[in-house]
Amino acid sequence: MAQHFFSNGGSSLITSLRDLFSKKRISYEWRNGGPVITTAILLICVAVWLVEIVTRFLAPTVFSVLVNGGSFAPVYFSLRPWTALTSMFLHSTSIFHIGFNMLTLWMVGPMLEKLFGHWQYFALYMISGLGGSMGLMLWSRLAPLSTGALAVSAYGASGAIFGLFAALLAVYHRTGVDIRSMIVLLVINFAMPFFYPNIAWQAHVGGFVMGGILTLLLMWRAPGVRKMSLTARTWMFSLILLVVMAVVMVWCSAGINALLGAYL
Repeated sequence: MAQHFFSNGGSSLITSLRDLFSKKRISYEWRNGGPVITTAILLICVAVWLVEIVTRFLAPTVFSVLVNGGSFAPVYFSLRPWTALTSMFLHSTSIFHIGFNMLTLWMVGPMLEKLFGHWQYFALYMISGLGGSMGLMLWSRLAPLSTGALAVSAYGASGAIFGLFAALLAVYHRTGVDIRSMIVLLVINFAMPFFYPNIAWQAHVGGFVMGGILTLLLMWRAPGVRKMSLTARTWMFSLILLVVMAVVMVWCSAGINALLGAYL
């Protein structure tokens, strides 16, 4: 009896998962503003995290290459610029790190994805995440003598998620929604580095600023901009911000390399 029940339960679970990830289901969610991009990001982060867990115990060398090669470190930006992107999908092996980030993403992501649209939301997420890397670069360039500034490295989705917080804050403020509870939540999140060590608050600030800037630009009511579609505005302003961030990060990298050269 127990075996029969387990068999049926397992089959039902598999069927449910197939339905959830079926092309028909995804197409339906896409047409109706469902959290398709949010779910994809979440699944990628969890999948990478599981790979980290497995390789940490079974293949330490692979784990080291994965984490060290994918994490973002300002001093290595000129050698590994792609880490500004890959670091957004890595997390520490602690369940609390990825758990908190993914829970927060699921709290704010679907709302913004439905509001802005799938690709516009994706652009917002990526700009925010890259803004987090830029925040780390600026800190290392402008405060190189601070404790650990030149040795800082980070990974995680926090920068991108803080950008989503900024976007939601801007939208709520524009529409007149009471934002006091969100401000309290943001204060708590920004205060966490004071209580828990090894949190890259610079990435939080960078992601928040860039996500906020992009959102404000998308809601800009200038005559020339107002006539453009949201999609056109998103790609135009995203490209501008990408260029600006690239210039800033190259400038920071040159300064960091010059400073390291003077010490060596």
